[in-house]
Amino acid sequence: MATFLYKLGRLSFRGRRWVALIWVAVLLAVGTAAALTNGDVEEDFALPGTESQQAFDLMEEQFPGSNADAISSRIVFQAPEGEVVTSPENTAVIEGVLARLEGGEQIVGIADPFESNAVSQDETTAYATVDYSASWADITETMRSELFDALDEGRDVGLVVEASGEVAYGEADFGHGEIIGIGVAAMVLIITFGSLIAAGLPLITALIGVGIGMSGIGALSVLLGLTEMTGILAMMIGLAVGIDYALFIAARYRSELVAGHSREEAVGRAVGTAGSAVVFAGLTVIIALAGLWVVNIPPLTKMGLAAAATVAIAVLVALTLVPAMLGFVGKRIFGRKIRAANPVTGVPSTLPPTFSKSGGDNFGTRWAKGVLRRPVVVLVASVAALGALALPVADLELGLPDDSTQPEETTQRQAYDMLSEGFGAGFNGPLVLVLDGRDAADPQGAADLIGTQVEELDGIVATAPPFFNESGDVATMVAFPTSGPASTETTELVAQLREDVAPAVDSDTGVSLLVSGQTAANSDFSEVLSDALVPYLALVVGLAFVLLMLVFRSILVPLKAALGFLLSVLAALGAVVAVFQWGWMAGLFSAEAGPIMSMMPIFMIGVIFGLAMDYEVFLVTRMREAHVHGEDSHQAVVTGFQLNARVVTAAAIIMISVFSGFITAGESMVKMMGFGLAMAILIDAFVVRMTIVPAVLGLLGERAWWLPAWLDRILPNVDVEGETLERYLRANGQGREAVKAAREPAPVG
Repeated sequence: MATFLYKLGRLSFRGRRWVALIWVAVLLAVGTAAALTNGDVEEDFALPGTESQQAFDLMEEQFPGSNADAISSRIVFQAPEGEVVTSPENTAVIEGVLARLEGGEQIVGIADPFESNAVSQDETTAYATVDYSASWADITETMRSELFDALDEGRDVGLVVEASGEVAYGEADFGHGEIIGIGVAAMVLIITFGSLIAAGLPLITALIGVGIGMSGIGALSVLLGLTEMTGILAMMIGLAVGIDYALFIAARYRSELVAGHSREEAVGRAVGTAGSAVVFAGLTVIIALAGLWVVNIPPLTKMGLAAAATVAIAVLVALTLVPAMLGFVGKRIFGRKIRAANPVTGVPSTLPPTFSKSGGDNFGTRWAKGVLRRPVVVLVASVAALGALALPVADLELGLPDDSTQPEETTQRQAYDMLSEGFGAGFNGPLVLVLDGRDAADPQGAADLIGTQVEELDGIVATAPPFFNESGDVATMVAFPTSGPASTETTELVAQLREDVAPAVDSDTGVSLLVSGQTAANSDFSEVLSDALVPYLALVVGLAFVLLMLVFRSILVPLKAALGFLLSVLAALGAVVAVFQWGWMAGLFSAEAGPIMSMMPIFMIGVIFGLAMDYEVFLVTRMREAHVHGEDSHQAVVTGFQLNARVVTAAAIIMISVFSGFITAGESMVKMMGFGLAMAILIDAFVVRMTIVPAVLGLLGERAWWLPAWLDRILPNVDVEGETLERYLRANGQGREAVKAAREPAPVG
């Protein structure tokens, strides 16, 4: 493969104008397709195989007149202290607020709280339900302004008036993480390369790749139901890996120029060596993201596949557009001062050291030597620190965000709190019971009996009367629990209804009882993700282990990589729990304490595994390359750090910056994901890959590169370290010895 990539790099260099034009043309074409795409994106939040989804499907079949996508809002009224909402003055104010909404855009009905028995027992709180004929995608600014103008009318006369529901939400706030990340990345690249031109190259190529990926998602959004959240996560990951991959190839190009190669030859060698690492690093990310399909949750599958496609584009950009751009940049990959100091060649005799001492060792060399002097101490200390950071995972609570996790100043959060105070914690998370009596002798009599039995349960406050379909054999019934929607008590209540009550009801009456609604669906969602975690880990880690075994021709190195990943993900997840669930320093990140989003652990595992293997591949392949070319195991570790530590450090800082920028988002999932991924890369790059990896390799010595002979024979040789490329170049008079001889002065005499 290294030889093929070498030829591809040289071809891209020679045809750089055509390559650049093709990529720009693709960007324009896909961008035009995205701009011409019209229509609403239908969010397909399905949970195949779960009881809640079975109930949703039955309701859609038996109540065809209802619009499952229609939205509603609740307007909550609270009387001033010492007053009640049922007083004539306050009643008039409430009726005035609701009258103002009559005839509003898309409003099809308003339930008066005094007619629908929506007043709390102490008469201090009441709520009105406003039904719309629109779906989430149809919400307009006019609908929002009408709602908030009505709220203000009630507030102006002293009532506390807040609202919940889709219309009460503003536009989704995804922050400006990409701008922050690009800004920090630019500074890091300038420091790394010492050249504005060289710093701009990875940014430009990464933005072109991300632009194509995002435009592709936009063009397919209506057809495939790709939400804005899908695009944000794809951009977050695509931008980070796009910059990193271009950075690694550009850094190797500099090394090859210093080694004395021509610009075209340097590009070819950079793509043949660092490009091979890019291919396998990208494959691990793609495997990890695409593997999310095993979870069998459509939105999560779409997120994973969209992000994987963006990573695939980043790999293609790195292998073709980056070498083409290096052709335009040439020796300006070095800063002006370096070129001025070497006026004949424009290339320094050695790469500028990073944080070097007078002895010439750079920081990476000194770091590796320091770790190798005390590998046991370093290993034990690092693992102990990560273990301590992972301790909060034992208290992990999963759930989906609701109004209780919104910032306290929002109207949704205040409405939630008012309803909990006035009607009980469970009012915000009612359970929908679907009664299928098509095989029962007396469905309506059975429904009354079921209502009585459910009300007698300890965790139930009350039930609403059943609502039947036209044929009178299928009904829905709402049950209000005593606990909140995200509490473990409610989850246990759902399990009790399904495992104890439903079988007894079916046996006694012939009615099938299904527990559904948003609260039950959230519980099912968490359970599906938990059940899928082990198969997903087995698939992703298994495939990646085989891939890394091909790359490193070793069993222990991939095993070490997988164990290091587990340390990274557990420590990062522990930090997420401490901040977002326990509330430690939550104010610093403008976060509200609550359950961790259900999809967070499995999505973090997928993304972190792929990205962690990036640094494993880039760092250890350089060690493997040095070992293959004759260095002993300890010196190979030092050489790998001497040549790649600076670039890996820069790449990690860039990726951390990109992810950290998304912590500014208002959306809790984006904020949590940005924090979790930033912490994971910080831990994995600087503790696991830069500290634990050299310590373990130092302890293993030559055993690290051991592979059974029989396995070595059957595994294909992918040659990431460029051994076959070196043989190819020697055969063509371009090997290391030939280059060295060309650089040495001719002997005198």
